[in-house]
Amino acid sequence: MELNTLTASELLKKIKSKEIAAASITKALKERVSKVDCRVHAYVRAEGLTECADDCNTLPIALKDNICTQGLNTQCCSRILEGFRPPYNATVVAKLKKEGVGIFPLKTNMDEFAFGSSTENSFFGPTHNPWDLECVPGGSSGGSAAAVSADEAIWALGSDTGGSIRQPASFCGVVGLKPTYGRVSRFGLIAFASSLDQIGPITKDVSDCALLLNIISGYDPKDSTSVNIEVPDYTKSLTADARGIKVGTPKEYFVEGMDQEVKDIIAEAINKLNALGAVSREISLPHTEYAVPVYYIIATAEASSNLARFDGVQYGFRAQAGDLLEMYKLTRGQGFGQEAKRRIILGTFALSHGYFDAYYLRAQKARTLIKDDFDRAFNEVDVIVTPTSPTPAFKIGERADNPLKMYLSDIYTISVNLAGIPAISIPCGFTKKGLPVGLQILAKPFNEEMILRLAHAYEQSTPWHKMKPKL
Repeated sequence: MELNTLTASELLKKIKSKEIAAASITKALKERVSKVDCRVHAYVRAEGLTECADDCNTLPIALKDNICTQGLNTQCCSRILEGFRPPYNATVVAKLKKEGVGIFPLKTNMDEFAFGSSTENSFFGPTHNPWDLECVPGGSSGGSAAAVSADEAIWALGSDTGGSIRQPASFCGVVGLKPTYGRVSRFGLIAFASSLDQIGPITKDVSDCALLLNIISGYDPKDSTSVNIEVPDYTKSLTADARGIKVGTPKEYFVEGMDQEVKDIIAEAINKLNALGAVSREISLPHTEYAVPVYYIIATAEASSNLARFDGVQYGFRAQAGDLLEMYKLTRGQGFGQEAKRRIILGTFALSHGYFDAYYLRAQKARTLIKDDFDRAFNEVDVIVTPTSPTPAFKIGERADNPLKMYLSDIYTISVNLAGIPAISIPCGFTKKGLPVGLQILAKPFNEEMILRLAHAYEQSTPWHKMKPKL
């Protein structure tokens, strides 16, 4: 029995019964990382592996490189934060430690500052999809998804600004959930777009997802966007009962341009939900067509503002220069990668005098219309089901020179962040080439229980989550 292949729930039972020691899990993970990560590259700064003590008495978790951990390098896979060791823990890290979950001493790879859909925009190089090493794992939480998929992590945390948990979960054949905005504290998450970012779990199955969501959810006075409402026990929603759940399928999501294999697999998954007792019907989300332009105006504008603080003065990379102004220019020019520069420039333009009303303000108004679409839909249905991505994983480098085509990878996920609602991606099948396909389930704000209930019911009746890549 290889411990690193088991779920967190299975391992916790074995630890509780004293069948195994927690230290043996850490040892198994170290051996797995040493064996396969040279090909997958799910982690960055591999030298940290030697810091992982074999006598660790907790179940470890992998963290994306934008979640602050006290004394452990955290640099958003960007040169500009080179050597940055936070003096504090993110709230989610503090919650994990309080519940006895250990922090694996390696951070997972990501697109620089979460700017991307493929984990190719990392200062440390790309991550490879465990199902096909020539393909991307998705992004920006591609390292976390690949680590869980390749059994290099038991479970992991990522961040989701426009699909950055769900899309890589889909590409890598694992479970990824974006909670409702405000459900999980963002304190200690290095910001991309503050009104969109959300930390969430990436796991091997829905049970682990519910368990991890239990741990990280809750009000945090350190985060002004945190919502002070009761957190239910999400594991109690795992009833495997889908009877009577009203499922909406938005006609705007099933259009020309979707990969035919993905379309067929999703249709089969919806039929399975109906067979389990759910009742599906077509609905409309009429402002879906505006989601991509709205997102890339708002997200880049907020990124431009958030990244203005990185200038080489107080921490991170600093370029050698003759005077202060030159130091600013060289530091930011050399410290940020190409995609980061592109988004900073786009965002700065959208916020500039004379263009703020024409772009940013209009985008915010359109965002309200998108949210209203969901509010009306959830008056008629309990959940909305869509593909997570219009295609399976694509080849590394295939879209590197076409930013617009890359941005369209998020077409089915970004509306969720604009509306602030929860959504999950679960495995629902494989293409003929053996690449995973993800089913996305959405619900109204703070109704993660409904999502987990339907996802668990589907998962328990299908084999997809049990399948493993051959590495």
